[in-house]
Amino acid sequence: MKEAATGETAPDIRDSIKTDEPRSPSVLFATPGNGPRPESPHTPAFFSDLHLDQVVEAITAGKEEYDLKPFYQTLLHDRDTIQYRQEVFRDLEHGSLLESITSFAQKMRTMREHLAQAGKLYYPLQKQRWFLEGITVYCDAINQLLHGLLIPEVHSRGLLSIRDYLARYTESTAFKSLAVQTEQIRLTLSSIRYSLHIKENTITVGKAGAEADYSAVVERTFEKFKQGGVKDYRVKFSRGLDMNHVEAKILDLVALHYPEVFEQLDSYCRENVHYLDETIARFDREIQFYLSYRQHVERLKEAGLKVCYPEVSNRTKEVYDYDTYDIALAHNLVKENSQVITNDFFLNDRERIIVVTGPNQGGKTTFARTFGQVHYLACLGCPVPGREARLFLFDGLFTHFEKEENIHDLRGKLQDDMIRIHDILERATSKSIILINEIFTSTTSQDALSLSKRILQKILRLDSLCVWVTFIDELSTMSEKTVSMVSTVVPENPAVRTLKVLRKPADGLAYAKAIAEKYHLTYELIKERIRP
Repeated sequence: MKEAATGETAPDIRDSIKTDEPRSPSVLFATPGNGPRPESPHTPAFFSDLHLDQVVEAITAGKEEYDLKPFYQTLLHDRDTIQYRQEVFRDLEHGSLLESITSFAQKMRTMREHLAQAGKLYYPLQKQRWFLEGITVYCDAINQLLHGLLIPEVHSRGLLSIRDYLARYTESTAFKSLAVQTEQIRLTLSSIRYSLHIKENTITVGKAGAEADYSAVVERTFEKFKQGGVKDYRVKFSRGLDMNHVEAKILDLVALHYPEVFEQLDSYCRENVHYLDETIARFDREIQFYLSYRQHVERLKEAGLKVCYPEVSNRTKEVYDYDTYDIALAHNLVKENSQVITNDFFLNDRERIIVVTGPNQGGKTTFARTFGQVHYLACLGCPVPGREARLFLFDGLFTHFEKEENIHDLRGKLQDDMIRIHDILERATSKSIILINEIFTSTTSQDALSLSKRILQKILRLDSLCVWVTFIDELSTMSEKTVSMVSTVVPENPAVRTLKVLRKPADGLAYAKAIAEKYHLTYELIKERIRP
């Protein structure tokens, strides 16, 4: 927190927002007051498994002052709010509107920098001038934002509500008075003229009289002596923001010659400590949710990847996403100028479970992670990776990804797998999404098959959506609700992964052949080795 010019606490973007204020319009929530509580929500348990923690870190990098992570950790549970956010995202595709809002955000950041600077300075009159400049920037930001929103391309309920609020706010007596006072004091201060008489170690400060300005005459007189590169004998004044004690004393003496002006400035600062409107401060923070996400996906779009607005349904479980990809992996690959492989998925009619098989390092886990990522981002109201998508509005997302054994507890890996999956099945509902990646790898194949079948039957009874990455091909044909997808290899060279996951029957042949070739155990190689 920074100290304001009047000795009070300067407005901070997070302190100025009351998320439960019922009358305050919001661009994030269709019903104001539905935002995250003042205490930040905890990071969802599945964030690490889905690499959503990396995604949020990348999106919010450089935006720490806005405290955006709670918005990315607060899942929406109603289609109306999801559509509400999609409307704002669509509006921001209009260039001039995006430019206006970006300019507003930059001005508000400049305002906070001025207030922070005022809090760091020592001399009261200098602190007050920085405070005045902060409010000047604020008033200018408000007027420019309203002007930018007065275009026919604004259709979203969120931005229309802010536009209506700004129209009322700028016409209010309080804002008009603030704007007029600010401009009057600035003009008055800029009109002050004073003289300095410097003799030896003494400086005499007075009001400026009718003294002539001889600087132009002196320059013309000595111009003829200027030849080529000459030494500059002019005194260099400090460009730092802090005044030294001599400058501060001069300013104090100037204030004594213009007492009414500086008394007016002092009164202005004391009366306007709480000038920052809470709704505008809230908008300044919330709009960064959209700006930061747009900036993140624009880099992906520039690399040729698709981003779309998904249809989000809480009724049908017939989901699909075409040309989709792992957004965390894509972010890293694009930075390296590497290719990003896209995949499709869809579930029709009674299909609920995608069983993914195939060789190791073939993109199976990435596929499962992508399924979870796009559903989560869709339920934040964000555009998602893909060309076209319809996704499910879930009530809970559960992941069981393989993890290292914890040496600090006495549970074995099999027992840990059982406890974790039991907890998931106890909490999951018919509206949940379950992602399972390589469970029961520590036991025999027969035991793994038996245990996996029992768990799959439980998920089938729940009717949850599920992606199950496994080495057990039999799971893909257990029910009409299961769908087989296989991570493929290059037919001519099974050791080379395509990273494409296709909807096809599981056979395990590519995996087996790749393993055999890796360890030189193919029929041809064995025959060659035992040849006399």
